[in-house]
Amino acid sequence: QVQLVELGGGLVQAGGSLRLSCAASGRTFSTYAMGWFRQATGKEREFVAAITVSGHITYYGDSVKGRFTISSDNAKNTVHLQMNSLKPEDTAVYYCAAKTTGLYSHSYGASYDYWGQGTQVTVSS
Repeated sequence: QVQLVELGGGLVQAGGSLRLSCAASGRTFSTYAMGWFRQATGKEREFVAAITVSGHITYYGDSVKGRFTISSDNAKNTVHLQMNSLKPEDTAVYYCAAKTTGLYSHSYGASYDYWGQGTQVTVSS
């Protein structure tokens, strides 16, 4: 089992920045990649970004490319999501997730084995 805890959500004005962190514990050696997803009220879950544990290869959803940056600190079993130039449409609950294999696209939520409880990000206009 892998436990994930997200930190860093909050309220920010449009154009501002926030940094989310996800701390992993448990059987972290089994992790192949970490990802961030978000879900706005009344909308489906959306892929935000992912990073492989080995090689630190990154992937981004189209709506956040150029504004968000995912990074990881393997020594601390932590993944970060730096969010810049935030827009009101970025408002959502952000979830950290971990997957144990490289099967399926990193943007495919069902391919992830473990999920955090989520953290709210609200961007005011």
